[in-house]
Amino acid sequence: MDFYKERTLSERFLKASKNFKVILLTGMRQVGKTTFLERIKEKNRESVSLDDVNELMTAKEDSSIFFQNHEPPIFIDEIQYAPSLFSKIKILADKAKQNGLVWLSGSQPFLLMKEVSETLAGRIAVLNLLGLFVYERFDLAKEQKPFLPAKKTAQKLKKLNIAETFKIIWKGSFPEMVLKEEDEWDLYYASYVKTYLERDVRQLVKVGDVTSFFKFLKSAAARTAQELNIDAIARDVDVAPNTVKSWLSILETSGIICFLQPYYKNISKRIVKRPKMYFLDTGLATYLADWKTAKVLQTGAASGAFFETFVVTEIIKSHRHNGLDTSFYYYRDNAKNEVDLLFAQNGKLYPIEIKQTANPNKEMIKNFSKLSDIGEVDFGSLICLVQKPVLLTQNANAVSIWDI
Repeated sequence: MDFYKERTLSERFLKASKNFKVILLTGMRQVGKTTFLERIKEKNRESVSLDDVNELMTAKEDSSIFFQNHEPPIFIDEIQYAPSLFSKIKILADKAKQNGLVWLSGSQPFLLMKEVSETLAGRIAVLNLLGLFVYERFDLAKEQKPFLPAKKTAQKLKKLNIAETFKIIWKGSFPEMVLKEEDEWDLYYASYVKTYLERDVRQLVKVGDVTSFFKFLKSAAARTAQELNIDAIARDVDVAPNTVKSWLSILETSGIICFLQPYYKNISKRIVKRPKMYFLDTGLATYLADWKTAKVLQTGAASGAFFETFVVTEIIKSHRHNGLDTSFYYYRDNAKNEVDLLFAQNGKLYPIEIKQTANPNKEMIKNFSKLSDIGEVDFGSLICLVQKPVLLTQNANAVSIWDI
């Protein structure tokens, strides 16, 4: 039986293939990059994985022979294992007249982007694939649009109750895990962390004590949706703050976490400088933070943080999977007035508050008014568990988590 979930990014990727000689797809491991590209590629495009030892040896030892064996159009998977191929790809791209010559995928953008910027500038499009978005999960990939707060919100998805919502948050967005039974959750994520440690982290940083790094992962996961506190994590793990900074950098460039920077129009003492940290897959974060079941997560002290993490990452996916590199922020001033999510478009600010409630009220969005000091505020939204949109003020509404 075919369990493939169509991805929204397919349209944007194929468009890029028509306009660039080389296209690179990045993303953390197991988000479905290889399967995605195999599904959308043309019949005449050959696929080569550098996980194959023989192919990897040829790629490293003689790139000319490699491309004689595999003539474009070609899809090369796990390109980070043979960065020496980039020079030959540049030559091929410069000689060729057609676009879409070479498709690449890789799980270690920190290794790839240096080669890309130095070798293929102007010849390559870089796109990022994240875990399954809610529309993709329910086979409505073509309905996914970049979320923007608005009075009228499309209602395409069935509204799930709070227990069903937390089951999805707990399982996470890795395609393989979405299709697995709940009793495989622990084994799947334990294997993921082990593989991640063995295949990626040890290649990038000197992790002398794997136990300390695992403690670091757990400490970071417990702080999803919080302002970053490097010193607190360092105390948890008993390592130096600079070590934590290095490890966080690896997680960020691996696509495991992302940071929201505080928004400010001009440098001001009113605005805090620390970013907020989010895990980009809630299932991985729940595993690392030891929330063993969806029910325990739903009723636990961290339910609000994981609800917020889910909403923030789903909004990011709605933009990334449509090919948009939108910058997202949060707001908090010295008086502790906060807005969970904020982004600017066409010179206007769009605020978003996130609450785990089915009974919204305008008091929950009172801090939207604080933003007038830093820019022109357009329409805002409170994302929660309502069944249908509710207008809270003339400039803000409450919408379901399933309508983002």
